[in-house]
Amino acid sequence: MEVFKGSFTQQEPIPDDAIDAAVAVMRHGRLHRYNTAGDEIAETALLEQEFAALVGAKYCLAVASGGYAMATALRAVGVKPGDKVLSNAFTLAPVPGAIAAVGAEPVFVDVTDGLVIDLDDLAGKLDQAKVLLLSHMRGHICDMDALMAMCDAAGVTVIEDCAHTMGAAWNGVASGRQGAIGCYSCQTYKHVNAGEGGLLVTDDAEMAARAIMLSGSYMLYEKHLAGPPPETFDRIKYETPNISGRMDNLRAALLRPQLRKLEAQVARWNERYFTLEAGMRHTPGLTVIERAAGESIVGSSIQFLLQGWAADKVRDVLRRCLARGVELKWFGAAEPLGFTSRYDSWRYAPSDPLPKSDAVLAGLIDMRVPLTFSIDDCTLIARIIREEVSAVYQQA
Repeated sequence: MEVFKGSFTQQEPIPDDAIDAAVAVMRHGRLHRYNTAGDEIAETALLEQEFAALVGAKYCLAVASGGYAMATALRAVGVKPGDKVLSNAFTLAPVPGAIAAVGAEPVFVDVTDGLVIDLDDLAGKLDQAKVLLLSHMRGHICDMDALMAMCDAAGVTVIEDCAHTMGAAWNGVASGRQGAIGCYSCQTYKHVNAGEGGLLVTDDAEMAARAIMLSGSYMLYEKHLAGPPPETFDRIKYETPNISGRMDNLRAALLRPQLRKLEAQVARWNERYFTLEAGMRHTPGLTVIERAAGESIVGSSIQFLLQGWAADKVRDVLRRCLARGVELKWFGAAEPLGFTSRYDSWRYAPSDPLPKSDAVLAGLIDMRVPLTFSIDDCTLIARIIREEVSAVYQQA
């Protein structure tokens, strides 16, 4: 019996040029983004400038995490305690966590079996909130043209959670650039690795100014190369609280060289993703998630559905695959485990039942695709999944 021997949590080493840049920061000791000498430009300010150029945004802010970026975005667009915010039923806990952090209440929207927000359900709920925090969960992007037309017509501001879509696009437009604000993560399991970190982009000068003040700029906002003009802060600086969550120069130094390699890394991820997808296609009982023609994806994880399967059969597949070294995660379990949880697990964010989403999540299986996997590894992993799903399916 074949067994996979690799690790699902092992990342590639930090590139040498990123290590050198980080060591240079440690040698001079000026890790705080506003602690510069002479005419020196902080690594963090350069990162913001470079990321804004990469995605085609006017303004960018580097912060401590993707979750902090989302909470800051919500505050920057004017969400107040007690307000309602629309969001996907299928996402990770930092998304409802960001809504809870500002004292707001989520209104969860159904997920389709394509793992994107259900536009029909969204249409029926647009009158319940003025903001949509849209999670491109696990890299799946909905029809953004249709979604933005709906939200614009209803006066709903869209914030995009792009934790899993840095480097992805919809019809050629970079993920995060359709809504008012795009938020990205630089955590270890995302597409650039600083351990933790986040980025926020927008074309709106006032939103950018509010975000910069919120992040803890004090009155040093003119040090932001990717910030709005100083006069934008004239009123905002007196009424926006400091909720410190800055990125430091050490993390920025690690990230800048990785951003330059992002396009090549995306191609490598996608080669692995489509190898896995091809190997799992036509497996009895297993449904591959079809990707929309408008998506340019980053295949850093892969999902499939065991539609209509009993919970004990799903657990059997997970157990059998794990025994052969393949670590799968299940978003349909009754209790949260690790990073997987359902919308009804977040008791700080009360929700109404969503039977359609429940049916999707009940059979939703998730797997990381680290770049430390070879193409041969992916072929083997797909073969193991195919064999074990087929074996359990035949027992049903």
